[in-house]
Amino acid sequence: MLPAPLLALGLCALALQGCVAKAVVSAVTLPVRAVGAGVDAVTTSQSEADEKRGRDIRKREERLGALDRDYARQMDRCAEGDDAACDRAQAIRAEMKALLPGIPVEPEDD
Repeated sequence: MLPAPLLALGLCALALQGCVAKAVVSAVTLPVRAVGAGVDAVTTSQSEADEKRGRDIRKREERLGALDRDYARQMDRCAEGDDAACDRAQAIRAEMKALLPGIPVEPEDD
């Protein structure tokens, strides 16, 4: 008959085979998972790119709306004879012209 410590060691070895196998599989697949996570972190999906583009367009539209309101105020002051307001209106108009190409035009409904 086998001594008790040797028998216990044999039983533990049999019981831990699944754990060891799982640990080996985890260790082997870990680099693959790490590379996959890294690639996923640096790539942008099409939906993420679309969302980012939409946010950028909305920000430009908001800025254009604020500039339009400022332009109208400055033009009113310019019409009242304020030369500085005329200069500010020209600067605002130049910024508006620079923003316009970045804002898509909505198609007209026929």
